Amino acid sequence: MLAIATTSPGNLKEAQDKPLAGLVCAFRFHADGAPEELNVDRPIADGEGWLWLHFNLADARSYHFLNTASALPPPARALLVSADEHQQLHSSDLCLYGILADLICGLDGITEEIGFLHFALSETVFISSRRHQLNAVDATRKALRRGVKVQAPSALLEVIAGQMIESLDRFADGLAGQLDQAEERILADEVHTDRKLVGSVRRMSVRLHRQLVTLRSLIHRFKHEEGANPALSLPTAKIGQRLDWLDTEIVELRDRSRLLQEEIMLKDTEQTNRSLHVLAIVTTVFLPASLVAGIFGMNVAGLPFAEDKSGFVWVMGLTVGASALVYWLLRRSGTLGR
Repeated sequence: MLAIATTSPGNLKEAQDKPLAGLVCAFRFHADGAPEELNVDRPIADGEGWLWLHFNLADARSYHFLNTASALPPPARALLVSADEHQQLHSSDLCLYGILADLICGLDGITEEIGFLHFALSETVFISSRRHQLNAVDATRKALRRGVKVQAPSALLEVIAGQMIESLDRFADGLAGQLDQAEERILADEVHTDRKLVGSVRRMSVRLHRQLVTLRSLIHRFKHEEGANPALSLPTAKIGQRLDWLDTEIVELRDRSRLLQEEIMLKDTEQTNRSLHVLAIVTTVFLPASLVAGIFGMNVAGLPFAEDKSGFVWVMGLTVGASALVYWLLRRSGTLGR
């Protein structure tokens, strides 16, 4: 199983007898940082180096091991199995633990849903857990399978954080491409096809910005105190710089989508005004005709042309003439050309 420092004696015997329930992936890292992927369907045997164990919290059986990992302090163990969805970053002399946000992976790739990676690491083990399949974890697994070397558990956290940032960057590029296409169609007055798309991009950029602001704050406030274990340190300056740049890009997407929404609203307003203008002109042109028709439609005695055989022709001529006169007056005043 694991090194004795990583588990309680009772768990050690249990893990040597059978595989760890809920274990999604496992890697052993040798002294030179080279990764070795372990079979999760078999017990984790003792060996040199340190381990990365990644658990699926949807499997209730994984809670047993995570709750009894004696190498980790109680707050770290509690965070690994908690339902908390607020990003956090904590450190102690023996452990670094927290929660990070990432995009959820679906059957067709990255989705717009946000999931959370719970992690805790010491000098000898990196334990992580999640409830949904996360993009950064999958990308890290692929990188390790390609032979990427990781020297320490804290370096693995840096790799995972880097994969999160890269995936968000690619996702932001996709959103920017959607906005480019939407802008072209909006300029071509095809507004109705892009209202939902622009709204979706704005909503997603707002959600990503909210998570990035929290993560940036955690990274910038995280300090490795003097005398603390250097194996648990993080390159906060490097990660913080990448997060600042990424958040700037997300903010630009948010502002750009907001401006496009406003432009769509303006175009809709212009179209509505044009329609109302046309309706007002039509109503005005046919108002005299309606008045004449209303007068000659009254069922009273003494109406002009009532006894005249050509009365209908005279009334129609009067109706058309009145409408033509109004139309001429509107053109003369310039109303029809506005």
